[in-house]
Amino acid sequence: MFYTAKSKYNKYKAVADVLEYTYDAFISYSEDDRSFVLTDCIEKLEKEENLSLCINHRDFVPGDDITDNIINAIKKSRKTICIISKSFFDSYYCMFEFNMARMEGIHSRNKKNVIFLVLYKHVRSKDIPLVFYELIQNQSYIEYPDDAQDTSIFWAKSMKPFAYKFYLFEQNS
Repeated sequence: MFYTAKSKYNKYKAVADVLEYTYDAFISYSEDDRSFVLTDCIEKLEKEENLSLCINHRDFVPGDDITDNIINAIKKSRKTICIISKSFFDSYYCMFEFNMARMEGIHSRNKKNVIFLVLYKHVRSKDIPLVFYELIQNQSYIEYPDDAQDTSIFWAKSMKPFAYKFYLFEQNS
C-alpha cells in the first residue's frame, strides 16, 4: 500500500517503462550479514561475474529518505537478492525491502518474480514467515553451505548459472 500511495504522489515511473536497468540486482541483507555481502558477494558477483549490484551503504543517495532509496534501488534493479538469515526476518528494513520487491513484481512488472533468496544461515522452518514459502516452492532460492570447504563449490556451481539466470528469469517470467 505504501508503494502504491507513494507512486501516486511522487509520480514514479513504472519499471516496465524502463528499457534497461541500472543494476542487475539489489542486495537486501541484515547488518549481521554485512561482511558476507561486502566480501563474498561483491567479490564473486561483481568482480568475477561482472554483475552490477546495488548495495545500500555504497549506492544509496545520502540525505534521501531511506524508503525512497529502497524503492528506487528495487525499481532500478533487474532482481532483488535477499540474503536470508534469522536476523533478516528480525530486521524492519529487510522485511520492508522484501515486501517492496514483491509489490514491484506484482504491480510494475506484470506479476514477474523479481526476488531471489539466498538461504545464507540455517533458519528453522518454523521461523520462516509464510510469505517466503511461495518463493521457496517456486525454486527461487539457493542454499549457502554450512561447511566452509563447500563454499568454493557453491560459487562455482550455483552462482555461475545464477548470474545467467537473471537474464533467463527476465525472459521467462
